[in-house]
Amino acid sequence: MTRKISSRFSGGFLSGETFETYLKRQARRVEVALRRHAPREMPSDAQIGKAMRYSLLAGGKRLRPVLTLAAAEAVGGSSDSVLPFACAIELVHTYSLIHDDLPAMDDDDLRRGRPTSHVVFGEAVAILAGDGLLTDAFAICTNSSNRRRVPPALVLEFTNVLAEAAGYKGMIRGQALDLAAEGKRLTRPELERLHLCKTGALIAASVEGGAVLCGAPSAQRKALANYGRLIGLAFQIQDDVLDLTADEKTLGKTAKSDLAEKKMTFPALLGVEGSRKAARDTAERAVASLKKFDRRADPLRALARYVVERGH
Repeated sequence: MTRKISSRFSGGFLSGETFETYLKRQARRVEVALRRHAPREMPSDAQIGKAMRYSLLAGGKRLRPVLTLAAAEAVGGSSDSVLPFACAIELVHTYSLIHDDLPAMDDDDLRRGRPTSHVVFGEAVAILAGDGLLTDAFAICTNSSNRRRVPPALVLEFTNVLAEAAGYKGMIRGQALDLAAEGKRLTRPELERLHLCKTGALIAASVEGGAVLCGAPSAQRKALANYGRLIGLAFQIQDDVLDLTADEKTLGKTAKSDLAEKKMTFPALLGVEGSRKAARDTAERAVASLKKFDRRADPLRALARYVVERGH
């Protein structure tokens, strides 16, 4: 995607910037900030700090924190002020990946092109590393220096949005539904409900959270949360397609793992081409949620299309 914006304005694309350069620019900001928030490696911490840094700083798309920054700009806020909170969301996401890869869950040995946490550090340390990242995420939200960036009432509201997305109403429920569904054939509404929790909840919180921290009105929050849920679903549909069609080197994780684990996927239900169409349709519905937003939301519009056009 090479769409350019010709004029410069507050938020969104810079003058002449493509979506790819926008994504790289925002991801670099997140990487720098994550290194500030990552736990230090201490000789006496029994490898916990090292394990937490190993997964947190392993790279990746940084899609969720970039969404938080983009949402803040879309409602006319400052992405600088929400950056630490965007990092908190990435800590929650990384914790979920560590636990998702565990032998008791999906039992994956490769993540982001290198061995998963439990392969390197053992299951017990991996579990604790995930727990540490989840807990530290909320420490970032409530840190006094970060609270000075945003009014306390908005920090509290954001923390509630994040906690609900990470908890039993969101990711935890989605993972439980995923485990219960192994070897079973689900209907499309059942499969969508599973992934709206497992993947969509945190992505929706990432987008809505950026708006919350900037004091956006309720109508904007609801529109952005709906956008987030839909691109979360589109993202998962494309993930299912890539699991079947891309190789391990491209994915950076084990290919065809869903098939090996007898998981219900969108291609199993709709076929590969049907799934690609479903992903595109869902992304377009997400873009339609932004119809009342101005050009400052253009990165969100472009990102909705990116999630279904990506190759990994």
